[in-house]
Amino acid sequence: MKNIIITGAGPVGSLLAVYLAKRGYNIHILERRPDMRMTAIQAGRSINLALSHRGWRGLKGAGVQEAIEKISIPMRGRMVHDEAGNQNFMPYGKEGQAIYSVSRREINVELMNCAEAFENVRISFNERCVDVDLETATATTENVETGERSVFKADYIIGADGAYSAIREKMQKTDRFNFSQDYLEHGYKELTIPAGEGGEFLIEKNALHIWPRHQYMLIALPNIDGSFTCTLFFPFEGNPSFASLKTDEQIKEFLQREFADIIPLNPNILKEFRDNPTSSLVTTKCFPWSFKDKVCLIGDAAHAVVPFYGQGMNAGFEDCIIFDTMLEKHGDDWGALFKDFETERKPSADAIAELAKYNFIEMRDKVADKEFLLKRKIESRIYERYPAKFTPLYTMVTFSHMPYADALRISREQDRKIAQIMMMPNIDIAWNTDEIIPLIDRHFKNVPDRVVPS
Repeated sequence: MKNIIITGAGPVGSLLAVYLAKRGYNIHILERRPDMRMTAIQAGRSINLALSHRGWRGLKGAGVQEAIEKISIPMRGRMVHDEAGNQNFMPYGKEGQAIYSVSRREINVELMNCAEAFENVRISFNERCVDVDLETATATTENVETGERSVFKADYIIGADGAYSAIREKMQKTDRFNFSQDYLEHGYKELTIPAGEGGEFLIEKNALHIWPRHQYMLIALPNIDGSFTCTLFFPFEGNPSFASLKTDEQIKEFLQREFADIIPLNPNILKEFRDNPTSSLVTTKCFPWSFKDKVCLIGDAAHAVVPFYGQGMNAGFEDCIIFDTMLEKHGDDWGALFKDFETERKPSADAIAELAKYNFIEMRDKVADKEFLLKRKIESRIYERYPAKFTPLYTMVTFSHMPYADALRISREQDRKIAQIMMMPNIDIAWNTDEIIPLIDRHFKNVPDRVVPS
């Protein structure tokens, strides 16, 4: 059977290994980091992940969803915290719909275990890829502990090695390879809310908590041990910013002013702010994703996005199930498989990159904005009256597997109609009366019914 090298034992690389192992391929994963199952947790470098429909579909397709269900917590909506400490719960989608919080480390561990359960999968840790021969699918690695170099040859190489992919870096030197990267002016820092006595959750367990503060925000996602992983998205420069908060007094004053309600929950928050690293946020785009019939990129290596729609991992898992579907279609014609895969996925990868940046603005600014909240109320009236003709953008992205590109296009069409409805006199009152019905009918009655794949 054919031999495949996957660079990167992260969640996407490990899940792809399961799919390919089920088809009988021999898989060798090369991972530059040590085995996280054997090392202590490195503090301050995690953003909890939010599993939604696309991600679960990818896990179910590989038959590994049960392992992940055990380490996930449903979040049924956003809990918005204002400056005074008031909380406002905003449900996701229909009743019963939820996204799921998972620890990046825990899901990675579980998926590596699932991959290694196959005899035809092995993972080599501490092997940093330093060179790739694209023509022959040969990878050269350097052991980060010993400095020893090794050469690994396969029939195909799949780069699942993240936003700073070594495989993509080599492909960038080939003719007509397009690549761009775009950093946000914001970075992030991890903080925590520890568990209470006996593993008690000190704030609402089944919610994604947001402290929106216009130019920045704090979020918190639950962990199975009762703690919350908090992430502060904050400008690198300006006032306030990571650069401007230099002393303990400045940090304490800032936290007390903006996030007073979490200070009593974490006596170590000042130390965490001071000591935990500050990390950057990048969007990467490239094309093509493949080189001949030898090498292909997948997940963040092909399309890294900022985390504000919670779709980075979900998009990567969706890559895996689509890759597997196309493998079924093309058989052993890997050249056709690679071309078909990149052609189908590229438009949606670009769309979710755009949506993720927009959702940052929505989360930090608009969830507390009166006009935005009014728009959401009008959307609910439209959805209630025409569920087959109108679907909220968040539902299309999070609770369906409609291609991201289609979701973006449809949402723009819907937004144009809603903008006209919002021009109605006294709309802030009329939205919840029968007066708005003729206007909704005028814009949506003749829209064709739409099937949203779920």
